[in-house]
Amino acid sequence: MRFNHVANRLNPTHFETVVALFTTQLGFTVLRRTERAIWLRQPGANIDLQFSRSETAGRDVDKQRSQVSFLSETPREDLKALAAWAAGRGLAATIGAYSGREFYLDAPDAFVDFVIEAMRPELADYPLDE
Repeated sequence: MRFNHVANRLNPTHFETVVALFTTQLGFTVLRRTERAIWLRQPGANIDLQFSRSETAGRDVDKQRSQVSFLSETPREDLKALAAWAAGRGLAATIGAYSGREFYLDAPDAFVDFVIEAMRPELADYPLDE
């Protein structure tokens, strides 16, 4: 088997706003869209992201352990810019930190089961044992 995509859930009320955040602010392109879901890819990436509409009333209280993760030289600042963009469209977002090098953005009214993480590139420098 070969890895294809990861799927996360969004509140339908904010579905299009989150899609716009990923396409206009993070450069993702739309690969496919149905009534319930959308598949996106960031240029240069080799994995896709699917968002599905979810009517789930309760949010996962431990969702900070489920992330759509990005590398950034300025992770906190980049997430602050995304939070400001979302706020300008009526979607409240907050920034939290796992450490001084890895941060997350939560938009609790929109994200059902994940947060957006941004971390310094050196945190993804994993040694490969062959």
